[in-house]
Amino acid sequence: MNKLVLILTLPMISMLDFNANKTLQSSKPAMEEASLAFADLSEVEKTEFIEHVIATGDCSWEGFELYGKVQFVTSFPDIKIQYVTSFPDIKVQWVTSFPDQCGKWQEVTSFPDFKVQVVTSFPDLKVQEVSSFPGMN
Repeated sequence: MNKLVLILTLPMISMLDFNANKTLQSSKPAMEEASLAFADLSEVEKTEFIEHVIATGDCSWEGFELYGKVQFVTSFPDIKIQYVTSFPDIKVQWVTSFPDQCGKWQEVTSFPDFKVQVVTSFPDLKVQEVSSFPGMN
């Protein structure tokens, strides 16, 4: 949990101006370099992050709300998912309209809210398809 707090505060720390000759604008690249992607986290850190999301009831992933219009892609996804039948991170209900609640996804071919790629290993999220009661586990 301490690593999670450190990771979340690292971008704010990098914004501090320790050199009087630098301006706030020059510290922005340092902030971008200090930001960690979810894929860079260890398995323990990923698990801690998922537990935090579950405990807080948050329904987002790396800034993407986990509901809305979804486009399936084979490269450059926003989120990599793996379909599972047990122990999912999120339960997804496929809808044809109004994907406005956590776990309700509508498949589209253009103008998606986020893009996903289905993988068989090393997913960002494990997804279980359900016909009712979607949401974070």
